[in-house]
Amino acid sequence: METTKTQLKGFLNKCREVRNCKFIMATTKIKDLLKAIVNSADLYELFNTVAANFDYIAAKQTCFVEAEGGYGNCKLVLPDTIGDRLAFIFCLLVEFDRNDINFNAFLQTYYPKDGSYYASYQLFCDEVIGSLEVIICDIYAAELAEGENPEALPAPAMQAQLPPAAPKAQSAKIAANVNTVCMFIESEKECVESSGLNAEEKEAARTILESLTAAVRAGDAQNIKALICGYNYLVTSTEFVSDTLSALFEALGDLVGSL
Repeated sequence: METTKTQLKGFLNKCREVRNCKFIMATTKIKDLLKAIVNSADLYELFNTVAANFDYIAAKQTCFVEAEGGYGNCKLVLPDTIGDRLAFIFCLLVEFDRNDINFNAFLQTYYPKDGSYYASYQLFCDEVIGSLEVIICDIYAAELAEGENPEALPAPAMQAQLPPAAPKAQSAKIAANVNTVCMFIESEKECVESSGLNAEEKEAARTILESLTAAVRAGDAQNIKALICGYNYLVTSTEFVSDTLSALFEALGDLVGSL
């Protein structure tokens, strides 16, 4: 059975593989990195804790900084607190893994460098993956040094900034599912606004979708089911079927099944 130290070292090795791999292998290595989180009980619990109440949708609006007035470059600004930074990076990597965000387009938008994907990828790795490595090494300094350095180690400088542990019933998978569903709901709202529905129908759709977001974040499976039925009735009665509807209902089904 692998020890905590072995699992942590395995995770850090996956981080280095992401940083050192050829650009064409990036998404495969990111997938392996996410698997390393799931396969480590300690990391699984850590990311569960930081992601449990993290509002990824709101964070993206702050962290994805767009160029003003069409001048300058867009940029990614990571959250200041350690808990939010871990949660944001985790959710971002999940979006890359699921291709909810096209990785190539993301690099060219937020890490432009001489028009080269390779150079952009290195900038991304230095900031995002490098930040992830530093935080994990800081939090688990004692575990990583166990048996190698007999000197007493100072307490991790940033540990106090982590949120309290999430309830055992929650998991990193549920937290990721919540963020995925909320992203689909936001996409559905955009489809509604650009649709040919009349003002009353759009208002009804917005009300249901906003209530659905609240129920999803509260983990209220019964209310989620009721709102799904309500939205399905609206879709049937108006014959409005968006491009995201199927994915939204599928994600909702996965979430409800995990609650």
